[in-house]
Amino acid sequence: MPEEKKAGSIVANVLKDLKVDVKELSARRSQLISKSSNQDFQLDPHSGNIILRDKIDREALCDLNDPCILFFEIVLENPLQVFRIEVQVEDVNDNSPTFSKNQFLFEIPEQTPINVRFPLEAAYDLDKGENAIQNYILSTSEYFKLNVQNQNDGSKYAELLLAKPLDREVIPKFILTLEAVDGGIPRRTGTAQIIIDILDTNDNMPQFEQTVYKAQLMENSHPGSFVAKVEATDKDIGSNAHIIYTFSQAPADVLQSFSLNNHTGEITLVGKIDYEKKQNYELNIKATDGGGLSAYCKVIIDVEDENDNAPEIIVSSITNPLPENSPPETPLAVFSVKDEDSEDNARTTCNINANLPFQLKHTKNNYYQLVTQQPLDREQMSHYNITITATDQGFPRLTSVTVISIQVSDVNDNAPMFERGFYNLHLRENNIPGLLIGSVHAVDVDTEQNAKVTYSLLFGKIREEPASSYISINSETGNLYAIRSIDYEDIQDFQVMVRAVDKGSPPLSSETMVRVLITDENDNAPFILCPLQNSTSPSNDLVPRGAETGYLVTKVVAVDRDSGQNSWLSYQLLKATDPSLFAVGTQNGEVKTMRPVNIRDSFKHTLIVAVRDNGHPPQSASATLRILLVDGFSDPFMKIMDNPKDEVPQEGDHSLTLYLIICLVAISSIFLLSVTVFIATKFQKRRKLIGSSNSALNFPGGPNLQEKCVDPNTGTSSQAYSYEVCLAEGSLSSEFKFLRPFFPVFTMEHQKTLLNPQVRNDCHDLPNQLEEREHISQGKVPVSEDSAAKSGGPSCTANQVTGANMNSSQSDWLSYH
Repeated sequence: MPEEKKAGSIVANVLKDLKVDVKELSARRSQLISKSSNQDFQLDPHSGNIILRDKIDREALCDLNDPCILFFEIVLENPLQVFRIEVQVEDVNDNSPTFSKNQFLFEIPEQTPINVRFPLEAAYDLDKGENAIQNYILSTSEYFKLNVQNQNDGSKYAELLLAKPLDREVIPKFILTLEAVDGGIPRRTGTAQIIIDILDTNDNMPQFEQTVYKAQLMENSHPGSFVAKVEATDKDIGSNAHIIYTFSQAPADVLQSFSLNNHTGEITLVGKIDYEKKQNYELNIKATDGGGLSAYCKVIIDVEDENDNAPEIIVSSITNPLPENSPPETPLAVFSVKDEDSEDNARTTCNINANLPFQLKHTKNNYYQLVTQQPLDREQMSHYNITITATDQGFPRLTSVTVISIQVSDVNDNAPMFERGFYNLHLRENNIPGLLIGSVHAVDVDTEQNAKVTYSLLFGKIREEPASSYISINSETGNLYAIRSIDYEDIQDFQVMVRAVDKGSPPLSSETMVRVLITDENDNAPFILCPLQNSTSPSNDLVPRGAETGYLVTKVVAVDRDSGQNSWLSYQLLKATDPSLFAVGTQNGEVKTMRPVNIRDSFKHTLIVAVRDNGHPPQSASATLRILLVDGFSDPFMKIMDNPKDEVPQEGDHSLTLYLIICLVAISSIFLLSVTVFIATKFQKRRKLIGSSNSALNFPGGPNLQEKCVDPNTGTSSQAYSYEVCLAEGSLSSEFKFLRPFFPVFTMEHQKTLLNPQVRNDCHDLPNQLEEREHISQGKVPVSEDSAAKSGGPSCTANQVTGANMNSSQSDWLSYH
């Protein structure tokens, strides 16, 4: 049969040769048994045809051996009969001739006589017979011809024949093309370039004793073993007779296996010789004299076989990496086992190491398949080293081991997981925009892109504003940054949802809640609500001279917008006209008498009270109090009128007093009318706040208006009532006194009112007006219409004196009129 036939082709029918019919062939259980390890043919018991299993390559089966014969046996039972079959594989011209090199260099002396032959390296053709090399063709040259000769084995080789004397001075170099042609159909060719350098005079060439040397060598011989020796002589003398031996056009495997002594011509083994790789070697030896003339010989070395081959595991394919979601029975490797030996030494068995989620399946033609046995999980085991052991049945047994490393590739089956399910981060108020608050971190047990996590803020609002206007997150690191400066008094905490998403396909994600707690700083000084302070005049309070020890004079009320210990306030008396008379409560700010008031005490007293918070560093504010000691509401002013130091009133003062009385009466009338209108409005709109009054009553000799305030800690006022008093000088018999209950009414909007500078100024004008009245009553300031108009003064309402952002403990409200 010819090589390269397709699998399934019919080679022959054995029914005629066996002298049996189809029924008998099946009944006698016919079998086709190969003498080699390869089962290239099979017998069809239903037709008697021998069918080709796989396409056959003669060169792979028999190399250079000719003929190429495969041996089989047909075994019939009942009775037992064995028939021998020989299949000769005929060559097909499927290989082109090839040379070992593309260029060959020759150095030829110029006085070389004509008809001298120069052996050329034979081309190599794996085909045989007519398909082998049949001829060599040399490019046209008048100096060189080609002589084709037959070797003992029938192969062709070519020699270069000098046809015309050479003259180096005319032509120093020749470049010729050598073409090898086989006899197949269609013909195939191979070419090589021959470069000839013409040397100068040397008229004697070395001569070998033999043209061809033969030697035998056992495989696995030790390096250094002697192989053969070549020897050449030269009739010249001196340097022209000194011969150097070298390999000529030697292939790489020859140079790796053999060594040539340049001076003695001895050939020794330097590498390992393996019969299964190559059965013979052909060495071309060149002997060159000192003048550059060379002679050539050939050494043929036959290698003898030994049983020295362990089974060989050949991995045909491998799936690496293997996805972790691969189902059971997924193939991950296909391999075969080959043993170059024969018979029992070539029969092999295979197994893998235990406790692995894989198993071996044996298929036809000595192939094995490695498949998964159970599901894989990369997070538990990401790498497997599978050891495959193949053992032959020879003696002693030879074993080979191959380790297959399988990486389990990741599948995005794990979502990122945050280190904590809830994050509490702290940020000090008044922070710098862009300040790092903290960070969140999520871990994905997957790898590469599946483990790369990016962070983002989920859409949300903080006080009706997008969360992204308060906080931002670095998508790569998870660092959280404050976008704006935050005031603790405006916002104490906020929450945002952070999402971590991996870059797998499809992406997986998880969320966590981040709560940012704003830490208070002591950035607000205490604010004094009562008494109101301005730059012109402090408040005034009246104390009867009969007051006993512990008499409550007034109360300093202050608030601090901060929280915690930053809002804990303490009160301290910094300065007093008489330090022994008054004291201030450290915790509540109440101003009380330390002893009974007697007649020797001064009429006027000025107190400076400091309010300090408990922050670090502490901040403070101060309040100035003016206290008048009276024996009754009219006594202090009558004493002033009788003071001998006062100037005697001039005649014009009587008219001034008359004008003042008229103004006071008008103002009192307006006040009474306003009160009447207010009461009527109150009954109509019960839930509206009390409007501010536009007038004040004069108390006889009373220049000051005492303001009573609510204690934010107790929610009660220092006195049960507050009083508004007005007095016109010289009208001692016309004293007016109005009493009105004090009901503090405040709303959240009132907290912001006091921060309005215009409202503050309006409130602070009241003590100035009262101070001016005092001067008028003492006769120090002329009374005019403007000053009389000021006696009404603007009223200070609850909206105007309320502190902003008071704490819950300070949430009582104050109202002034």
